Amino acid sequence: MTDVTRAIAAATSVAASLGLPADDAIVLHNSNKLALRLTPCDAFARVAPVGQEVARFEVELAQRLVEAGCPMCPLEPRVDPRVYTRDGFAVTLWTYYEPVTPHTSPVDYAKALEQLHAGMREVDVPSPRFTDRITEAEEVVADPDRSPELADADRVFLSGRLASLHRAIEERGAVEQLLHGEPHPGNVLSTKNGPLFVDLETCCRGPVEFDLAHVPEAVCEHYPGVDQGLLDECRQLVIAMVAAWRWELGDQFPNGRRFGEGLLRLLREGPPWPTLDTVSRRLDGLQTSPKVT
Repeated sequence: MTDVTRAIAAATSVAASLGLPADDAIVLHNSNKLALRLTPCDAFARVAPVGQEVARFEVELAQRLVEAGCPMCPLEPRVDPRVYTRDGFAVTLWTYYEPVTPHTSPVDYAKALEQLHAGMREVDVPSPRFTDRITEAEEVVADPDRSPELADADRVFLSGRLASLHRAIEERGAVEQLLHGEPHPGNVLSTKNGPLFVDLETCCRGPVEFDLAHVPEAVCEHYPGVDQGLLDECRQLVIAMVAAWRWELGDQFPNGRRFGEGLLRLLREGPPWPTLDTVSRRLDGLQTSPKVT
């Protein structure tokens, strides 16, 4: 999000109007949505431009998952659980948890994700399929106006890879259920109550291996009943989708083009397919290397 100052002002204004003192805001994460710790009230705020969020869906689903006993970050209990709008921003308020160390172990991470999936199987809500996200990535790649810096050869290669993975995973006919959508480490809070998931913005239906493609290898090793072949295809798919989004016009990811180039390189190199966190560490290393110009 580019307009951080206005977004912070909207969040602090909403909190103050609800009787939560918010004299300061600490930016915890900034992407398409801004995550803030509001102080001294110690509330966790998520802010996005109105119309570019699914905040209402996220609030309703989070409430149902918490009620079902899932390891989800609950909404802020001191205010009504709803979406607040201010100055063109949608603001939701959640419970803030002080981070604990050491961070969540792979065993606890896997158990929490398994518990979340179990709860999601019991919640019946309309949601997109994971294939809708593939289609979104394919549309970015197919339209030069949306990805003008993507070279023609790379466009053909990435388009073909997305299409072939789309078909291959569909043809497997795997059991599908409600998923988190992006349960990567950045969306897991390490708390004294154990790991808690946040951010249901990309919630979708699909095989659990699609969720597992976003988590570290060690977590997958402790998750039961994984189809390794499907997991490998999903890991490759996630790399291809993220590559597409890094080339989208207006992408705000730091050094996104270099990440886009690195992801295309990984796809061309072939298996074994790394996990998303491994990819990020590897590409972060490339970006900070003095050999890279």
